[in-house]
Amino acid sequence: MNVIVHGGAGSDPDEPAPRQAVLDEAAATGAGEQSVVDAVEAAVHVLESSPRFNAGVGGAVQSDGVVRTDAGLMTSDRAAGAVCSMPGVEHAVSAARVVLEETPHVLVSGRHAVDLAGDFGVETDVDLWTDDQRERWADLDAPDGTPSDHLDWLDDRFGGAPDDVDEDHTVDPGDHDTVGAVAFDGDAFAAATSTGGRWLALAGRVGDVPQIGSGFYAAPAGAASATGAGEDIAKTTLTRRAVRHLESGMGAQAAADRAVEEFAELTGSSAGVIVLDRDGEAGSAYNSDAMQTAVERGVDVE
Repeated sequence: MNVIVHGGAGSDPDEPAPRQAVLDEAAATGAGEQSVVDAVEAAVHVLESSPRFNAGVGGAVQSDGVVRTDAGLMTSDRAAGAVCSMPGVEHAVSAARVVLEETPHVLVSGRHAVDLAGDFGVETDVDLWTDDQRERWADLDAPDGTPSDHLDWLDDRFGGAPDDVDEDHTVDPGDHDTVGAVAFDGDAFAAATSTGGRWLALAGRVGDVPQIGSGFYAAPAGAASATGAGEDIAKTTLTRRAVRHLESGMGAQAAADRAVEEFAELTGSSAGVIVLDRDGEAGSAYNSDAMQTAVERGVDVE
């Protein structure tokens, strides 16, 4: 099993070595599985359980003080499942797998997604907050009232760059630490991406991660997982773009590079993407300050 994982495209992390150790563990865990779906689910589980990333435990807090998780999963036979806006679900990737395997749908949202996941054995009602998040949130004068009131409050808080973080942490430096995994067993591909969204996004906001072709995509030519500025990734379908380059004959690294180049040209925003191709090669590219990845190779493709 060949596996590549990422821990988000964003600013340089304060403690890159411990984060890299978790990524290495995730890739190795996924590579030990027997199917590509098991591989990406197992790899992402490791990352969702680590508060060093913005997925599962430690996910970003929305404007109403709730951590909501999103995820998507797809295989190269174009089976897909996704979930979004779920409070209290650490392993959103497993909820996405439930949608893929147990329903005729591709996306289920909110409390309905939580209930569905719980019916199929995914743990729900998990406390996703960290002590650091509680401290940051307590320092904010969070709004009550209508969505319009929330939007006014978020006007100078949502979407700032990590360099703009002030003493009150109004912008979270972990904003872009979405996680993802891609696996290839010599025959089939799978891609999965999971996130807690954006710090201080409007309650109920959903970004690119659970949207097919944006946060994740798989096809017979290869598969990709993306991270970064979610609204712009969704508008430009970054992972579909990367896989299209594989379909045109590019290798994994060239496809990743070209997709991110196009993304930057179109949006001026930052993002990253990881890719596996049919030769078993892994590629990654980003235009942010950093994006940590890990690769495990267990398949030699002739």
